[in-house]
Amino acid sequence: MPPTSARHSTRTVVLRAPLSGVLVPIDEVPDPVFAQRLVGDGVAIDPISHTLCAPCDGIVVQVHAAGHALTIATPDGLEVMMHIGLDSVKLRGRGFEPRVSAGDRVETGQPLIDFDSDFVVRHARSLLTQLVITNGERVARLEARRGTVVASVDVALEVTLRDEDVAEPAPVEVANLSTALVGSAFGLHARPAALVVAAARASASEVRVRHGQQVASATSLVALLGLDAGPGATVRIEARGPDASAVVSRVAAALARTFDGDAPERPGAPAAAASTPGPPEAASESTRVLTGLPASPGQVLGTIVRAGPDEVHVREAGGDPREERSRFERARARSQAELEALVTRLRAESTPGRSTLFEAHRALLDDPELLEPTFEGIETGRSAAAAWRDAFAGQAARLATLQHHHLAARAADVDDVGHRVLRHLVDHPVEALELPHGAILVAEQLAPSAVATLDRARVAGFCTVAGGVLSHVALLARSLGLPAVTGIDPAALDVADGTPAALDGTRGRLVLQPDADEVRRVGERQAVEAARREVDLLAAAAPAVTTDGHRVDVLASVTSLADAAAAPRAGAEGVGLLRSEFLFVDRAAPPSEEEQRVVYAELLSTSGAGRPVVIRALDAGGDKPLAYVPIPNEPNPALGERGCRALLGRPGLLRAQVRAVLRASAHGAARLLFPMVATLPEWRALRACVEEERASLGADPVPIGLLVEVPAAALLALHFAREVDFFSIGTNDLAQYTLAMDRAHPKLASQVDALHPAVLQLVARTVAAARAHARPVGVCGAIASDPQAVPILVGLGVDELTVPVALIAGIKARIRELSWGACQVLAARALAAETADEVRALDAGHTP
Repeated sequence: MPPTSARHSTRTVVLRAPLSGVLVPIDEVPDPVFAQRLVGDGVAIDPISHTLCAPCDGIVVQVHAAGHALTIATPDGLEVMMHIGLDSVKLRGRGFEPRVSAGDRVETGQPLIDFDSDFVVRHARSLLTQLVITNGERVARLEARRGTVVASVDVALEVTLRDEDVAEPAPVEVANLSTALVGSAFGLHARPAALVVAAARASASEVRVRHGQQVASATSLVALLGLDAGPGATVRIEARGPDASAVVSRVAAALARTFDGDAPERPGAPAAAASTPGPPEAASESTRVLTGLPASPGQVLGTIVRAGPDEVHVREAGGDPREERSRFERARARSQAELEALVTRLRAESTPGRSTLFEAHRALLDDPELLEPTFEGIETGRSAAAAWRDAFAGQAARLATLQHHHLAARAADVDDVGHRVLRHLVDHPVEALELPHGAILVAEQLAPSAVATLDRARVAGFCTVAGGVLSHVALLARSLGLPAVTGIDPAALDVADGTPAALDGTRGRLVLQPDADEVRRVGERQAVEAARREVDLLAAAAPAVTTDGHRVDVLASVTSLADAAAAPRAGAEGVGLLRSEFLFVDRAAPPSEEEQRVVYAELLSTSGAGRPVVIRALDAGGDKPLAYVPIPNEPNPALGERGCRALLGRPGLLRAQVRAVLRASAHGAARLLFPMVATLPEWRALRACVEEERASLGADPVPIGLLVEVPAAALLALHFAREVDFFSIGTNDLAQYTLAMDRAHPKLASQVDALHPAVLQLVARTVAAARAHARPVGVCGAIASDPQAVPILVGLGVDELTVPVALIAGIKARIRELSWGACQVLAARALAAETADEVRALDAGHTP
């Protein structure tokens, strides 16, 4: 109840954003209780981070039992309430993990509540988070900021306070008592409490609410929430003042009110009454929702384009077997050339994960299980096309029936390669679809090569009836950032081209003829994702420090001068891996020492003073042949003359590169990294070479590191740690050698997961050895940029993560959300797991 008169002075309190995201004016929140400022004035945030942080110093005066809201009192007496989501009270604490309790003293930026944003957004009406002042009578002026904000860095609200010196209370004329029932299915939470506060503040009477032995002023939202009055609780309303009877009636009505979304999530629960007049929200009659599996996250609006099966007509009977076989070999050679061109293009686009897939496709062209039945069919008089079709279709069908999902998902790859050759055999070109801008492709299935070459300027996303979330099509969609749904309801194939649709790859839904509300929701999520990327980039230059103060350096993986130039702008703290092969490929002779020196010097200068640049020595041989590094055919190239073995056998090549690095090191913080080292004698020979060339040049020493790619190096890490200057762990090769599975093998590649506990055990062993001798250790394999792997690597104690330039800002943001202590617990659980699937499930359920 406001005083009748007062004298006051003013001062300002700054409230920083409790979450990263986009600020939304409070009157645009789609809930009248907040939009009409019944809880209080303030601002909302559409969040892209997952930990609510303190916006100011103060004391926690209330944490809601459902864990979705709390209030802090500042030293100036300002009551600051934060409420995560709309209708989130109905989750009854699921998805929320408070990290503070009532009475705790907190500082600006301190974590308050962790929440699972994916879970909340799926089960609550919205993820919008409100930051409001509940005791508005203390406020002289409030200024809400706009735009994107970084948690604990940017200002969200600036509040000018009014200090009350003298107040004259209204005269007491009447007293009135009444009892009331709390009608909301979730008790006296923020929404009913806000209505009580609004009724009390509009009255000239003093109003209190009593629950058991506790009593609260009806003008204080915090005090009302602190009553902990559950659904159906009986409370007592007390009022003293000129309009006591009227205000008691209004407060009782507010307490008894129910709200949309109040109905508990249980089978057969009755629908709650609407909180506001008008028809309930419902989809229009034309709107249909088809569901599937969430294959690649993101939400887009567009129009349906059906991509029907590419029917290829095959002649069954063959001619002369020699001519049929010759025809087949020509088709196979053309397919090989196409795949080589595709691999080269994807490598040039710095997408090694996608290029590796099509390297596996090339291997399928030589697979004896496909070739032998083809040749046998040709010899029996069948056409090459018919024999090949039956061979690959049979293998694809067999793979599709396997229980192991990784292998079953490879059926699409066999089918893709098979149809590529088949089209050349029958001279059937791929039919180009007429694609409008914003096309949402719908198909029985899509070939991986079709997805890899989609026109991103026109295709907004796709959904397929066949396939799973582990298929190469799904993996490609994620690498492209293309929303996708697999396993969609087959009814999607009957939808007419041009039908408006909303595709939700995060939840696995295709909404046909979306209504205005759905269009708005998609637009909001798109804005949030765009803002997330923008916020990540804004904070990219800041170090990646966990919530409990542990720093992890994030460096760039580069394959060109352009990558190196972009790395500092993306927030890289150096170059963690320069693949020097880009200087050596596509030429008849190796680059000269001077040519190499110039490039390395430019890279070092571009990276900036003090930022390390790790130059990996030439990694030739095996799957990386060079014309001027002749290596005889080997039955097992991956186990043959490659990496440091190839260099040690060609001392001229090795010494020219070593001298170039040493000479260029005057321009920056160069480090030299040797690949594929397995034995101590190999390492000592390499180090001796570096020392000899350094002495002859009179150059300063540079740190020399070991790339841990084979189990022997990890198992002997304690011995290596006495002699190396740093470790870098190449988890891609380490996984394939540990599991004895070629990571480019068409049938086995999907099982080569660097999060396998056996691989993690070797990572942990290497980190322990590095710690024992105070050597830094980093990870430069693909899992360094895997969001599921990052918390585990941080928990294992890795000092540096090396990731593609485009992912640096996002990985740094991910690290800032983590608790190192919780990561260590997670890492211990991962090491104790039995399979990679178990490790990934741990991360899904227990990521801090």
